[in-house]
Amino acid sequence: FNNQHCGIYAGDWDSYKDFAPVFDPLIQEYHGISASSKHTSDMDVGKIKGNIAEDVPVHSCRIRVGRSIDGFGLSPGITKEQRVGVEKLMVSAVKNFPADLAGQYYPLAGMQESVRQQLVDDHFLFVSGDRNLTVAGMERDWPEGRGIFHNDKKTFLIWVNEEDQLRIISMQMGGDVRGVFERLAKGIKAVGDSVKKESGKDFCLDAKYGYIHSCPTNLGTGMRASVHAAG
Repeated sequence: FNNQHCGIYAGDWDSYKDFAPVFDPLIQEYHGISASSKHTSDMDVGKIKGNIAEDVPVHSCRIRVGRSIDGFGLSPGITKEQRVGVEKLMVSAVKNFPADLAGQYYPLAGMQESVRQQLVDDHFLFVSGDRNLTVAGMERDWPEGRGIFHNDKKTFLIWVNEEDQLRIISMQMGGDVRGVFERLAKGIKAVGDSVKKESGKDFCLDAKYGYIHSCPTNLGTGMRASVHAAG
């Protein structure tokens, strides 16, 4: 499509290595890095100074990252069995979260209408029909192997098997970006530790590209932050 940043996806971690002559120039141009760049990341919330001023009319804050678990394909190349395997792993993994992140997992397959409507009302539900994901094969076998987790306070979410295997999201009302980031950092660690405990697997982390995602624009930290301004 002619309205895309890059128009290419990776089917697995090896794609970035095997098709480096195609991917590398795009990655370098989009992210503004050199061919010799190495990934760096620092999730130390103590280094964040300041916050959004209380008198700024911010309605809500949201920060998310994507993560992929080693041993499973990325969404364009993942098999049905692997996708179901990711979901089964996460169903077990979310049971190990600390109290403030604890909650419930809701599979999309067989979802009750009342649950679906509540997730829609909360603006949590992801749906099929994105043409970019469709043409890249990421909506195969919909909705099997996909679901949403959120904690009891509805401030910590995980999307399972949407564009990436995992989208880890921290959000809340108001403008406390620092608090949202602090929860996100804690949540990423909780997910990583729990996945490791349940399966022995780690997140896909490349010394050059950072955390591996299906879309090259998300390589690195995989982080996106946004605020919703009251109007």
